[in-house]
Amino acid sequence: MAENMTMTTNLTASERDAEVARILAAHATREGALLPILHDIQAVLGHVPEAVIPAIAHALNVSRAEVHGVISFYHDFHVEPHTRPVIKLCRSESCQARGVEVLARAFEGETRVSIEPIYCLGLCTVGPNAMVGNTLHARLDTAKLSALVESVA
Repeated sequence: MAENMTMTTNLTASERDAEVARILAAHATREGALLPILHDIQAVLGHVPEAVIPAIAHALNVSRAEVHGVISFYHDFHVEPHTRPVIKLCRSESCQARGVEVLARAFEGETRVSIEPIYCLGLCTVGPNAMVGNTLHARLDTAKLSALVESVA
């Protein structure tokens, strides 16, 4: 479901709550719905606001602590919106063997984007790799990553 959604920004609290209610209703009969719900909320809102955690917990009959625990365990979920564009840089063993650590060090101080680690994008033969949104970027070197930073910053 999340792949068909577009991120919505600047929603009022009532619009946000309506989106969350729609997502919760779409998953009402699904077993193990917490992760899909969190993914869908983040896809629509750009993050999982603290204010929606009680509604999620109530809909799933779990505690708010359980919902928060899942959000805090998985590094892809955020309770605050990103203030900068995010580039997820693959840090798997295959990309490490292809020089991703050199790229990571070269861009450590980058302030225009957030460079976050991700582990295995499934493009192991064409690494180092990165992902921006749902778009994959392969065969990165310093120049290509620099161009990617420029294109999203």
